[in-house]
Amino acid sequence: IRLLAEMDERHDTPCGHAIKKLCERAYQVFGQSDYETLAGISVSHVYNLRPSKAYQRQRRTFEKTRPKSSTIGERRKPCSNGQPGYIRIDTVHQGDLDRQKGVYHINAVDEVTQFEVVCCVERISERYLIPALEQLRETFPFVVQGFHSDNGSEYINRKVAKLLEKLRIEFTKSRPRHSNDNALAESKNGAVVRKLFGYEHIPQRWAPQINAFNHEYLNPYLNYHRPCFFPTTTTDAKGKQRKTYAYTNMMTPYDKLKSLPDAAN
Repeated sequence: IRLLAEMDERHDTPCGHAIKKLCERAYQVFGQSDYETLAGISVSHVYNLRPSKAYQRQRRTFEKTRPKSSTIGERRKPCSNGQPGYIRIDTVHQGDLDRQKGVYHINAVDEVTQFEVVCCVERISERYLIPALEQLRETFPFVVQGFHSDNGSEYINRKVAKLLEKLRIEFTKSRPRHSNDNALAESKNGAVVRKLFGYEHIPQRWAPQINAFNHEYLNPYLNYHRPCFFPTTTTDAKGKQRKTYAYTNMMTPYDKLKSLPDAAN
C-alpha cells in the first residue's frame, strides 16, 4: 500500500506486473527487507488493493466545516426584499491527498437574480480570502448589499467583518438546525462547481490558473451563455400546483432576467 501511494503521489502508476517486479527487485536486488512480503504479492491482488478501504484511508482524508462560536455576524435568514445584491456564499474544498490540502473554490450566488461568481484560492486564510472577496464584489454587476455564509471560520472572523463593515454590507450567518438558510449556495456547489471540477484532489499550486479560467471563461458562461430550464407552474381543479419544464422556456439566466416585467429595477 505504501509503495502504491508513493507511486500515485509521483503520478507514476505502472501496471500490476511492473509493480510486482519492482517489489521483487527492492527485496532481492537491493536488500530492502520492508518489501520481503510484497515480493511475493500476486498481480491480481495489486489491483484489489487500490479500491480497498485501507488504501483509500491512507490516500484521502475528509474534514467537515468547522463551526466557530462567535458574535460576529447576525444569525438569521437573509432577507433581500426582492432586491439584487444579497449574495449567498460557500466554500468548496477540492479534496485532500496524503494530508495535503487541495484548492478552495469560493462560490457566491445572488439570491434574486441568481448571478453567480466562482473564485479559486490556494488557502482560506486571510491572505488569500480577502482579495477573493474583493474580486467577487467587483465582478457582480450590482452593489453588494448583503453577505450570507455558513458558520465556517473562514468567514466568521474579524478581518472579513471589518471589510464588510467598511463597505456597509449586511453580514448574516446561518442558524443552527436550519439547513435551508444557505441552500441556494449549497445547491450551486453540486450543480456547478462539482459538476465542472469533480471531487478529486487538485494541488494548491494550480489555484491562480483556475481562478484566471473562472474569471475569463466560467463566470461569463454561467451568467450569459449557459441554457437553464425555468418552470411553468399550473394549478389543477383541486388547487394542487404542478411544475413543468418546457424546452421553449429554456434560456440563459441573463435572458430570463430581461424577460421579467420591469427588469431594469
